[in-house]
Amino acid sequence: MNRFSLAGRKALVTGASRGIGRALALALAEAGAEVFCAGRDLVALETVAAGLREAGYAATAVKLDVSTPAAVAECFAALAGMTPTLDILVNNAGVEDVCPSLDVDEALWDKILNTNLKGAFFCAQAAARMMSKGGAILNLCSLTSEVGVPTAAPYGASKSGLVGVTRALAAEWAPLGIRVNGIGPGYFRTSMTEVFYENEAWAKAMLAKIPLARFGELEDLAGAAVFLCSPASSYITGQVLYVDGGYLASI
Repeated sequence: MNRFSLAGRKALVTGASRGIGRALALALAEAGAEVFCAGRDLVALETVAAGLREAGYAATAVKLDVSTPAAVAECFAALAGMTPTLDILVNNAGVEDVCPSLDVDEALWDKILNTNLKGAFFCAQAAARMMSKGGAILNLCSLTSEVGVPTAAPYGASKSGLVGVTRALAAEWAPLGIRVNGIGPGYFRTSMTEVFYENEAWAKAMLAKIPLARFGELEDLAGAAVFLCSPASSYITGQVLYVDGGYLASI
């Protein structure tokens, strides 16, 4: 079981103030990593980091807006002052706006792509420069990386692109000892996706498509994330593991 341990490793989790990001920060901390909780809402991040410290884990809040490369560079410069190296990056920060494709404008497109795709790439680039002895990068992909979802064209484009980035970086950075993988959550109820679940008809219809007959719980993502960030997956790179209750296998 020591292969799953993250003891002695330093991890940065973006979008860690709530939802999936907060759950993954906790999972990595429980596995032994020192966690840097990054995001735009420093007050919320401080609350998350304080909770982790109270539980006996090492955690620090770091302000980061992934949507602009300049802000990413500023954050990682500050991070370098806290730790000389980084072992794990979890690219979780993301935004989603439901909008009919005929109504999508450039501002909405840029908002989603800049955060979900461009931000993830430049965070990965900055993290790789700090991974002097190899490391693991985990990108949060989506079911929309594989299937089309009406009213989610920009989001789907960003998450499909993230699969491409995952594979390209895995191939390019393997000689550096850096592994790059992704996890694709299925249907998980979070503050970002709450708008879908408020529609009872939608929720009932979607639940019927999931072989395990339930929506995901945040703890369902913990094992997959720790596995792909740990030595237990040392020969795995360029892959996306879908944690979806069997949804993609059955459509």
